[in-house]
Amino acid sequence: MTRSATETDLGRTRRARRIGRLLTETHPDAHCELDHTSPLELAVATILSAQCTDKKVNEVTPKLFARYPTAADYAAANRGEMEELIRPTGFYRNKTNSLIQLGQALVERYHGRVPGRLADLVTLPGIGRKTANVILGNAFDVPGITVDTHFQRLVQRWRLTTETDPVKIEHEIGAMFPKRDWTMLSHRIIFHGRRVCHARKPACGACTLTKLCPSYGTGPTEPAAAAKLLKGPRARDLAAAAGVDPELVPVQAVRAEAP
Repeated sequence: MTRSATETDLGRTRRARRIGRLLTETHPDAHCELDHTSPLELAVATILSAQCTDKKVNEVTPKLFARYPTAADYAAANRGEMEELIRPTGFYRNKTNSLIQLGQALVERYHGRVPGRLADLVTLPGIGRKTANVILGNAFDVPGITVDTHFQRLVQRWRLTTETDPVKIEHEIGAMFPKRDWTMLSHRIIFHGRRVCHARKPACGACTLTKLCPSYGTGPTEPAAAAKLLKGPRARDLAAAAGVDPELVPVQAVRAEAP
C-alpha cells in the first residue's frame, strides 16, 4: 500500500491502529529491555542507556545497583569509583555527573524518592521528557509514549507524522491511540525498529506490516534477503509471522543482539 496525499486524518488514525494491532501480534514479548526493580534503578539505567545498548547497560547495572542502593548513596558517591563502574557504557564522566546530581536532587527535593509526575521528573538532572516517559510507563504504570530514535524513524516511515520534534511526535501519535496503550505501543514500535525495521536496511520482505507501510521497498523485498536481516532470539518467529520460511533466517541472526 502507498499512502496517498489525500489520506484523511481519520484514515491515518485507522491505519495507525491497524499497525498497532499487528505489532501486538508480532511482538508479544515486547517490554522495557532495561533491567530494574525500582523507579530509581530504572532512572539510573535509562541515563546510562544514552549512546549505549541496553545489553551493555544490563551488564553494568548489577554491580552499580548493589553499590548504590539509594538516592543518598548516589549523592555521596566517590566520582572515580562510579566512573570505573559505568565506564563500559561510554560518556562515563558526563553520566557520573548526572547520577551524582540526580541523587542530590532526589535527596534535597523528594526525600530520596523518584517522583511519579512528568512535571517533576523533567526537572531532575539527566532526565528529559523521553526518559521521564520511560520511568512513568514502566515504574509507575502511568501511560507514556517514548520517542526514541527507533520510534521516530518508524512513525515517519509509516507516514503517521511529518513532525521532527520529539514532543510534537509524542502528541500527534498519542492522539491516535487510547492513552492506556501508549506504554506498550512504544515498546512494540521500538522492538520492531530493533529487530525488523532497521535504519539502513529494513527487512521489508519479512515484515508483518507490508500492506500498511507506504515505505515498503526501502529495504529488500525478496524473502530470502529480508529474512537475513531479522535479529534477535525470535527472528524465526518474526519470519513465520510475515509468511516467510523461518529456515531462511540464519543462526547468526537469531543470536544477534538487537541494536
